Amino acid sequence: MPADVASAPFVHETASIEDGAQLGPGTRIWHQAQVRRGARIGARCIVGKGAFVDFDVIVGDDSKLQNYACVYHGVTLGRGVFVGPHAVFTNDRRPRATDVSFTPLGDGDWDVGETTVGDGAAIGANATILPGLRIGHWAMIGAGAVVTADVPAYALVVGTPARRIGWTCACGARLDDDALDCARCGPLPLDHPLNTVGR
Repeated sequence: MPADVASAPFVHETASIEDGAQLGPGTRIWHQAQVRRGARIGARCIVGKGAFVDFDVIVGDDSKLQNYACVYHGVTLGRGVFVGPHAVFTNDRRPRATDVSFTPLGDGDWDVGETTVGDGAAIGANATILPGLRIGHWAMIGAGAVVTADVPAYALVVGTPARRIGWTCACGARLDDDALDCARCGPLPLDHPLNTVGR
């Protein structure tokens, strides 16, 4: 068993962890990060400087939230997910500060769209993920992309709005559309869209 598996989480003295948040063993929460009540962060995760994890968010084991990443209520991240610096997951389908009588809206007044990110997916720096989407496992979202629709597993998407420009291997290498193998990893897994063996 790796040494960090059984270790207590590390929380920097300037980080804010609300009562009811759960941190897995070996997880590290860095400077000025905020983790709200009910958030569940798995084992061996890294939450970078100034990152924000909203209430009831789930972060799978071995995930990394880089500096100033924002993961809002309604988001579930799988295992080994990478969220780049300044990336943001939005959650309200119809965002407003007040109702029509200018009464401030509270947590229960939103139309929250739940977003799920599959294992091993990577969200590039400054990407924006709109609410209510599914990002497949091992997908890669390019830096600065604005994701407005579901992203298939292993897809490489870029732009505003994000569009698929190719496929990736689980290792992150970009693949040609006719690839059967990854130069780094060998044969593609059976669930990869480019693997047509047995179909």
